[in-house]
Amino acid sequence: MPAVEDTRADARRMLEGLLAASHLMPLEALPARVAEHATAAGLTEVSIYIADVQGNVLRLLTGDKGTGEAGPGEEAELKVEGTLPGRAYQYVEVLADRSTGEQGHRWWVPLLDGTERIGVLRITAADDTGRTRQDMVALASLVALILVSKRGHSDVYARLTRAEPMNIAAEMQWHLMPPRTYADGRVVISAAMEPAYRISGDAFDYATAGPVVHLSIFDAMGHDTAAGLSANLAMAACRNSRRQDAGLVEITERIERALIEQYGQTRYVTGIVADLDTTTGTLTWVNRGHHPPVIIRGGRWISELRCRPAHPMGTNLGLEARLCREQLEPGDRLLFYTDGITEARGAGDTEFGLERFVDFLLRHHADGLPVPETLRRLVHAVLEYHGGRLNDDATVLVCEWLGPDPDTTTEAAARTGLPLP
Repeated sequence: MPAVEDTRADARRMLEGLLAASHLMPLEALPARVAEHATAAGLTEVSIYIADVQGNVLRLLTGDKGTGEAGPGEEAELKVEGTLPGRAYQYVEVLADRSTGEQGHRWWVPLLDGTERIGVLRITAADDTGRTRQDMVALASLVALILVSKRGHSDVYARLTRAEPMNIAAEMQWHLMPPRTYADGRVVISAAMEPAYRISGDAFDYATAGPVVHLSIFDAMGHDTAAGLSANLAMAACRNSRRQDAGLVEITERIERALIEQYGQTRYVTGIVADLDTTTGTLTWVNRGHHPPVIIRGGRWISELRCRPAHPMGTNLGLEARLCREQLEPGDRLLFYTDGITEARGAGDTEFGLERFVDFLLRHHADGLPVPETLRRLVHAVLEYHGGRLNDDATVLVCEWLGPDPDTTTEAAARTGLPLP
């Protein structure tokens, strides 16, 4: 019993020490501080790897400018596909590395903020016990929280997550978006956007307010910086109206007024704004010239959610905006997307298409992949289909309603790949 209490005290010292050090610590100091405090729990040679924006590689965070030379036994960059650390990232699993002949045990531990995948930790431990694994997961959780708290004002973090320069519109869009993955006991939400470094007029958003989950997706006219500005204006007007408790129809009308005030009628934005009441499963939405959402139920595509669309916001064509309703069942998945997903063309000028898009999601869901990993693979498939370069923005937003019970955290964890408690 005393030995167990000692190990718990060691883990507490590790976490308390790192948390106290984090308050006045620049991001670049994090690797050294983590290594320093991890030793209290018998964890050594801790390295922090951050995923790039497309989820292709994992990059080592070092001291100084954050991207310096790798230390002994470290690699500056690791591929996600076909590697053990990549698998830990993809499937959100704690994996033992049996390839090393060194003393001790080496592990790859996912870095998660809630359900958002950030990267992985490489950890060497003196032993292999259940307590050690718990300590590693606890350390990874705290490191992820520290990274999230500091990344918004860190150019080091931004550079580390980029494999190539971003255009100005993409710079705006990525700082505008919420995290690409969210889950609680009621819903699982995940999104993906490409081309990651040249995105212009697409945007997605979600938010919670009591039992209601708001979802929206926008596609602005054009493929330039002006399209990005239009999408930014549409999302800001949406958030501003929503936070003043405006209804969905009124939200879209305010977006239109904001666009016309700024651009006259020379710029427009299509979109869908929706609310999901998680206590009842009632979905309400307004379609402003956008592709209708798709609903997947019981592992099969059942329908598009038809609702007579009003005109795109900013065109002032006078078509009535209608509030539409649909009753969902627990486990239903809603798919919101922009035309860059379905209209990407491959060899022979054939579109990727809605059927291929939905079938891809169904097959990978049947394989048991976490939703964020399915979307990562989807955008890679769309890029490959289009020869590696898209001519239009491609965005997909998935929301799964788990049911009215907000305490179904085990099910939520399983559906997102979050390690179960």
